[in-house]
Amino acid sequence: MERRQAGTNLTGLRDHNTALVLGLLRAAGSEAGTGPGAGAEGGAEGGSRVQLAAQTGLTPQAISKITARLLAEGLIEEVGRSASTGGKPRTLLALRPEAGCAVGVELDRRSGTILLVDLAGRTLARRSLPFGLDGGQPERVAGELAERVRGVLAAAPRGARILGVGIGCRGPLDHQTGVLHRPAGLPAWDGFPLRDLMDALLDVPTVLLDKDTNTAALAAPAPGSTAYLHLADGLGAGMLLNGALYRGARTNAGEFGHQIVQPGGPVCTCGARGCLEALCLAALAEDDPRTAARWLGLGAANLVRLLDIDRILLGGHRIFAAPDVYLRTVVDQIAEHLPDPAWQNVQVSLTPVGKDAVAAGAAQLVLDTMFAMPAMPATQISPLSQVAEG
Repeated sequence: MERRQAGTNLTGLRDHNTALVLGLLRAAGSEAGTGPGAGAEGGAEGGSRVQLAAQTGLTPQAISKITARLLAEGLIEEVGRSASTGGKPRTLLALRPEAGCAVGVELDRRSGTILLVDLAGRTLARRSLPFGLDGGQPERVAGELAERVRGVLAAAPRGARILGVGIGCRGPLDHQTGVLHRPAGLPAWDGFPLRDLMDALLDVPTVLLDKDTNTAALAAPAPGSTAYLHLADGLGAGMLLNGALYRGARTNAGEFGHQIVQPGGPVCTCGARGCLEALCLAALAEDDPRTAARWLGLGAANLVRLLDIDRILLGGHRIFAAPDVYLRTVVDQIAEHLPDPAWQNVQVSLTPVGKDAVAAGAAQLVLDTMFAMPAMPATQISPLSQVAEG
């Protein structure tokens, strides 16, 4: 039977166009760095209505209606005029980052982090969690987490819209249903509806749940394809393929740590033997980060061969405990195991977001519901050398 394309009603189309305009103004603000201000048209400090019409393909009349509504709602503001190029200077518009905020949560096995960010993704408040998934019965952990989130929300700017809460959690889990699925070593969490319970406990418009590796990957988007490798209480990967997050058919892609690389090796928390995660954690238990880094590098080389990705980002508290060791060793392992590393050139670096990548990306999950960008063809990032900088 022929499949039909899903249609978009007028309300949905209006919301999409509004998100498109907000996304472009947010991108312009990100390029500008900090603070609104007047700038030349084409600069990063704002965009004119004419620019927005050209970038979105919408008519000037449609752009005028959208921007008028956003100005009335306080989500954007006029920030000056463009430099004259012979005609009348155009009014520049910019996002008001303080008009809204979102919460991002990292929930690992033993610890976590809560961030409050504004519409530009800038951190307004940060709290560390002294507990994680193994902090007791799931209902108790969720209740304690909700209480901590409410405390962070109290730091939101006066009058700011609270958009919601995003949670980056140790998997496996189902992103669509918000249910954990047999997380290794945590049987009490199997089938637990974490998203729905948090939604019931928190008075916010939305609660979103994804794997911690996926949210960390979202926190550092780039052209081409990226694999984010996370070594903390476990080992996993988040993958941005041609700029889009790849979750898989059951939203459980990225179980990078459970590839078996040493049959008959140490027992993993998943029940198998010789998993990459088990080998890395066994080395770290003996205070041997170099061996852990070699295993991680072998897995990274396998991933590059499988997906032909452009860059690898490293993160997680284990990696940040010895960043130079992991950077250099992973680079060396990729060079050793790829048949032609000069041709299949891969950039390896720490995540630019740092230790808060999971929580920052979880907040980004929420912000992404408000912003959109026009579809553009995927581009290949320029060649990058395999250099690990300390």
